[in-house]
Amino acid sequence: QLQLVESGGGLVQPGGSLRLSCTASGFTLDYYAIGWFRQAPGKRREGVALISRSGGRTMHADSVKGRFTIFRDNAKKLVSLQMNSLKPGDTGVYYCAAAPVEFAHWEEYEYWGQGTQVTVSS
Repeated sequence: QLQLVESGGGLVQPGGSLRLSCTASGFTLDYYAIGWFRQAPGKRREGVALISRSGGRTMHADSVKGRFTIFRDNAKKLVSLQMNSLKPGDTGVYYCAAAPVEFAHWEEYEYWGQGTQVTVSS
């Protein structure tokens, strides 16, 4: 059974930083393109960042450019999302998702984790 597991969420003050991690069980993460998505209460899920299977291509949503960075370590089978200069508007449940291709756009992800809560508040 394919499972994605997110970790690293928590409560942080505005301007602070968090690093989210995505790992997998039941399959090898380095064979998949990975995306990070988030959903705030009462809002639709939105894409945050994407990374190709090889790690050579990334894409970040305009709302997080310059603040968030997606990267991966295939040797460790780990994809991370470094989040800096966090704002209250970044609050939500963050999900990682996987697609069995070199690179997948926002609508093309098949496998999803359960999410990790990020709360930005003073």
